[in-house]
Amino acid sequence: MSRIGKAPVVILQGVDIQKDGQTLTVKGPLGQLVRTFHPDIIIDVQESEVVVSRPSESKLHKSLHGLTRALIQNMVTGVTKGFTKTLEISGVGYRAEKKGNKLVMNLGFSHPVEMEDPEGVESVPETNTKVVIKGISKEAVGAYAANIRAKRPPEPYKGHGVRYADEVVRRKEGKTGK
Repeated sequence: MSRIGKAPVVILQGVDIQKDGQTLTVKGPLGQLVRTFHPDIIIDVQESEVVVSRPSESKLHKSLHGLTRALIQNMVTGVTKGFTKTLEISGVGYRAEKKGNKLVMNLGFSHPVEMEDPEGVESVPETNTKVVIKGISKEAVGAYAANIRAKRPPEPYKGHGVRYADEVVRRKEGKTGK
């Protein structure tokens, strides 16, 4: 039995979960998330918890079991607390600012890089070198943060670029003289 899959998802106070076939709608204080799950996985919504079970011990069902439970848990966490990712920008002249719903970054290119916030995700520059991505969908927050990082990933010699706040960049020594 999957150790993750067999644990029930606790429904917190203020969270409402509706099940329609294999579609789950989770409503909470921060918003609403809707997701359709694989038709083979059995999702049982009770008063205070959601129990996920699988019909057989096949490899597909085993892998979907833990995945489904983790996705439901992330939906419940998202509508109650939300998710954040922090990005740091390092480099001479590298900075970020907000203009409307666009994040405008100077990343050493000949032009500023403009990225529009996707629906349900917000980027907040704390300082001009630190950007916090917030949202209720863990998937959307992670994807937007990865797209921002991909514009100028950190390079290994001086470490310039956009990196996650908890990311460790392996540094290289560079050329040595004669």
